[in-house]
Amino acid sequence: MHEYVFFSSRTDLWETPAEFFQSLNAEFGFTRDVCALPSNAKCSRYYTPEADGLKQTWRGVCWMNPPYGREIGKWVKKAWESAEQGATVVCLLPARTDTRWWHTYVMQAQEIRFVSGRLKFGGARNSAPFPSAVVVFRPGGRLSRLVRAMPSQN
Repeated sequence: MHEYVFFSSRTDLWETPAEFFQSLNAEFGFTRDVCALPSNAKCSRYYTPEADGLKQTWRGVCWMNPPYGREIGKWVKKAWESAEQGATVVCLLPARTDTRWWHTYVMQAQEIRFVSGRLKFGGARNSAPFPSAVVVFRPGGRLSRLVRAMPSQN
């Protein structure tokens, strides 16, 4: 069993704020959390690190809040590829507009929503030290809506 540490500079795991997720779930109706722990899964069907969501086939309407470390580009690429294969993938990402993965994949999403303010990730005392964005990959299309600000619900 793995022990995971959240909400510190020693981790790249940031638990999705419950109210923030609930508002998106009301809009999208998620069927699977593709990157979760049993303690923080947002859907009844989810992939743990042991199942390795990067090796799974993503179908339906997926929620993704990936580890924010060096591997994040692989997760965003998988979200884009999954949309190309018919899934809808909604991603909570750090708004790192200066990165290769952002320009290669995020700029091909159908929708990018920049979060107003800074999110306070589940159980954290302070808001995140970075801005966030919700990126929506849908089948068969390219960017149709850029920059719809969403409240951080803090």
